[in-house]
Amino acid sequence: MQIEAIERQTTADLVVERIAGVIKEQKLSAGERLPGEHELVEQLKVSRPVLREALARLQSMGLVDIQRGRGTFVGNRTSLTNCVRLLRSAVTISPQELRSYAELRTAMEVQAARQAAELATDDDVAELAALLKQLDDEDLPYAEALELDFAFHRKLIDIAGNPLMQNMIEVIYEFVLTQMVRTTPSQRENALGRKLHKAILRAVREHNPDAAADAMQQHMQAVLDRLARETS
Repeated sequence: MQIEAIERQTTADLVVERIAGVIKEQKLSAGERLPGEHELVEQLKVSRPVLREALARLQSMGLVDIQRGRGTFVGNRTSLTNCVRLLRSAVTISPQELRSYAELRTAMEVQAARQAAELATDDDVAELAALLKQLDDEDLPYAEALELDFAFHRKLIDIAGNPLMQNMIEVIYEFVLTQMVRTTPSQRENALGRKLHKAILRAVREHNPDAAADAMQQHMQAVLDRLARETS
């Protein structure tokens, strides 16, 4: 008889569930202010880093709106509706599952980066550069940063021109975004990610397939290392 193991949840996972549950159960309206950081730390009995990670995830899902200098508010109704599935995924997909998808994504994206370096036109390079220019904004809302990050990777796969890769990245879109929520810090704390993205762009611009593949491998290894720490 085989019994499926119970997946371990991190404290941040539990905080996400708790705050999301309060928003739903108390039927809080869009724009309602949530307690401040100090009060939430006291009520939930967690550390500030754990609370901030949980709030960052909730913001990426559209469930809360963090306004610098003003506080944290319930997200708008459209975001709440559109992000229900992502919320479910972010708290139910285990780190082990995400690691499996990240390994699949690594194999696909390293090859895509290599092919993109061989095939990219000047217009393709300009589009990639424009995406990274937007990502350089440290004050970019977290959810927008995640979407731009995904758009950069999807563009590389589009340039590579493999229809199966293009279909696969759309199939695993939800898992990729969930993995980004788990592993991508805020823009201010994501210097390594921005550095590796720029290395990929530079290699594509110079039509250097080996350098592009190496830069993407480094980028994906950083993701795998972060997921590995969650399962250790």
